[in-house]
Amino acid sequence: VDAGGCSGFQYKFELEQKDCSDGDEDDEPAIDPEDDVVIESSLSDGSLSNVTVVIDEGSLEYIKGSTVDFVREMIRSSFAIVENPQSESACGCGSSFAVKNFTANPALD
Repeated sequence: VDAGGCSGFQYKFELEQKDCSDGDEDDEPAIDPEDDVVIESSLSDGSLSNVTVVIDEGSLEYIKGSTVDFVREMIRSSFAIVENPQSESACGCGSSFAVKNFTANPALD
């Protein structure tokens, strides 16, 4: 989650594919055990297994209780945060949101 977007905060996704073909483990993305939460999962329809989601601790507070979903539409397919209980409103495209009780949860740049 970053400050910005038309509603105050915006969801940010970065996709990385682990390529096991060359056996080189030095290309692993840096995961900070002090600042990151790591979640291992698989898609419920069985089409993708061993998915790793990494969320920085600060962003977790803004999406706690949400669902990460893969949405397929005519114009795009993408990951999306849905049913965010920390959001009081969102923009039309769903990529940004306003936090409930913003005074208690200000954007920290």
